[in-house]
Order: sequence, then C-alpha cells, then structure tokens
Amino acid sequence: MRAQGTVDQAVDRAVGLAASGARAVLGIAGAPGAGKSTLARRVVAEVDARLGSGTAVQVPMDGFHLANSALDALGRHDRKGAIDTFDADGYVALVRRLVDATEPVVWAPDFDRRVDEPVAGSIAVPRDTRLVVSEGNYLLDEDTPWSALPGLFTETWFCAVADTVRVDRLVGRHMRHGRDHEAARSWAVEVDGVNAARVAPTVGRASWTILT
Repeated sequence: MRAQGTVDQAVDRAVGLAASGARAVLGIAGAPGAGKSTLARRVVAEVDARLGSGTAVQVPMDGFHLANSALDALGRHDRKGAIDTFDADGYVALVRRLVDATEPVVWAPDFDRRVDEPVAGSIAVPRDTRLVVSEGNYLLDEDTPWSALPGLFTETWFCAVADTVRVDRLVGRHMRHGRDHEAARSWAVEVDGVNAARVAPTVGRASWTILT
C-alpha cells in the first residue's frame, strides 16, 4: 500500500523540504473538493511561521484556467474544470521555470473565485523562495503534457477524502459563489464528479497520500 500520512505529518514533511536549502517544488493533486488548496495554504503558513516569512509560496494550477470568453468560444463553459479547460502547456512551462529557479522573480497567475477568472502576473516567486507549493486536479494525469509533471516536482502528494465529504464541500463552495442548493449539487455531482472520476486512478503516481 502506498504510504499515507495526516495533514500534520504533511506539514512537518514540507518544513523538512523547505529546510533542505535547495529549491523544492511540491505538487498536491486530488479530486475537486479533496482539500488541496486548504492543505497548500496551511503548508505555506506553517513553513513561513517556522522558517521565516517568504520561505514558501503557493502557486495554484487554477491560474491556468482558460478565460470564460475562451471557454464560451470553445463551447466548454458548461464543464469548466475539465482537463481541456486549462492551458496545460503553459502550466507545465511555469513548473519548469519554478524548478530551474534561475530567474530573479517568476510571476505566476492566480485564480479569483469572486469573478471566476484567472488573473495573470499575480504571484511573485523570488529566486530565494525555498518551497513552492502548487495544487490542482490533474498534476498526476498520464496524458501529455501533464505526464511530465511528476518528474519535475520534488514530491507529489495526493489528497484523499470520503466522497460524501468531498461532495458536501463542493456544494458549500458553489453556494458561496452564487448557486442555489439544487444547482450547486448538480454541478458538484455531474461536472465535478466526472473530473473526480478521472483524477481518482492517478493516486498511484503520487509520492504520498494525505488523508484530508
């Protein structure tokens, strides 16, 4: 069985990576609602608290969502979050730059859930950043170009959680961003559910499974 750990153990492991001295780039994968972003935020906060502010930076894969106007043009807006609704090549190129750590600063995009759009040039990653944490659904996918990612990341973690908990989280998230309960549950099950089914088998490519 692949090694499993708790969130607290994951935080300690991340502190160790950041304390090693070399740039580490950590990839956190998992299905929608599995707790990837929550874990990434906690890792960055704890690393900074223990090793100094600015030691770690979070760079989400969601910054590479295609813009809503592009999704409309492609006819994919009604399944936003599917693997073909991201700029995969752009994301992999960014990860390579983060791993190389040769530029004074790498500027990465963020994702603004308030407007449901990516925002370019939002996150600064200086060359002396010790730990970069990036999270997203498809970091362990076997299709090109995603398949290059496990070989680039220092470690890849997979967030695992019961489906009932995961769906409840998604329903709450979608309601907070304007959907009524029926629409939120429909999206969580029918759209996010398809993406979750694609992500689930990729757990075998992870370095470590985190129970969230």
